[in-house]
Amino acid sequence: MTEVQARTTANVVLAAVVIGAAYYVLKTPPLRRKAWQVARLWAAGPLAAWTATEVRRAWDESASARATASYIPPPPASGTRWGMAEPVRLHPQLPRGKR
Repeated sequence: MTEVQARTTANVVLAAVVIGAAYYVLKTPPLRRKAWQVARLWAAGPLAAWTATEVRRAWDESASARATASYIPPPPASGTRWGMAEPVRLHPQLPRGKR
């Protein structure tokens, strides 16, 4: 038997054992209740802590990325547009006599 065949056989046997155990736990009420209790405890403890840690790490990395980004100039003064050498009125008004 080659190594690839041995790995495939082991994976199939392991999958069959896991499926059988899950079926047995789901069909036995006391084990099913215990499994849900353990799942709730895990979701409230280690899973919540891991999620909070990952969110914090992502927040910190995004802050460091913003701090190292290239300089972005402030927006232009009111009434001007980006890239214009002189101010342009956003809403030009007609002269008094042409209204």
